[in-house]
Amino acid sequence: MGRARRSRERVLDHLTELRRLPLGGGPAAAFRERLRAELLSAQSLPESVRPARRSHRRPGRRLSWLSQLATFGLAAAMMLSAFATYHALPGDTLYPLKRAAESTLVRLSTDDVQRAERELVSAKTRAAEVAQLLGSSGDGPLVTKTLKEMEESTRSGIRRLERAEPRSPKINRFAHDQKNMVEPMLERLNGDQQDKATGYLDYIDGLVAPPR
Repeated sequence: MGRARRSRERVLDHLTELRRLPLGGGPAAAFRERLRAELLSAQSLPESVRPARRSHRRPGRRLSWLSQLATFGLAAAMMLSAFATYHALPGDTLYPLKRAAESTLVRLSTDDVQRAERELVSAKTRAAEVAQLLGSSGDGPLVTKTLKEMEESTRSGIRRLERAEPRSPKINRFAHDQKNMVEPMLERLNGDQQDKATGYLDYIDGLVAPPR
């Protein structure tokens, strides 16, 4: 106990001496030599008085590592699932989950402007999905259904935004973006789909405010 107490006192003395040094300064040569001698002296102590070393890891540490690994794996799986859901297309297994997430965001909107903006984002998403469907499978019923849902989201969002922010510049920007997205698809759509897309373009063209 006496040896351990003296060791603690020496450590405290060293810390006190270091604390008195100015910032950026280093310990004096005499202090470094004294500290080195004491460290070498501690290393030469017999095994019986050295601090006992633990040869085995604590079980808790291993469990903690496994818990962290499991948490990381779960987070990675959730991120991959969210990524796959975000990129799901009509007809995919995860697509209903994507639509449910969109609907939840719309319902949880705090005001009419935010809700309208999210409905217009959904309309843009439907347009992007139509483009991808045409580029991959060109599944007719899915394209037709997605075009219909695009128009429904657009009309709902525009009505809500016009009530909350009459003559909002957001409407012009949305109409411009949608026209650039939908117009190039026309020649790749069949007759009924083309009629629906053309009617949609006529509708959003009417949303653009005339130049002053």
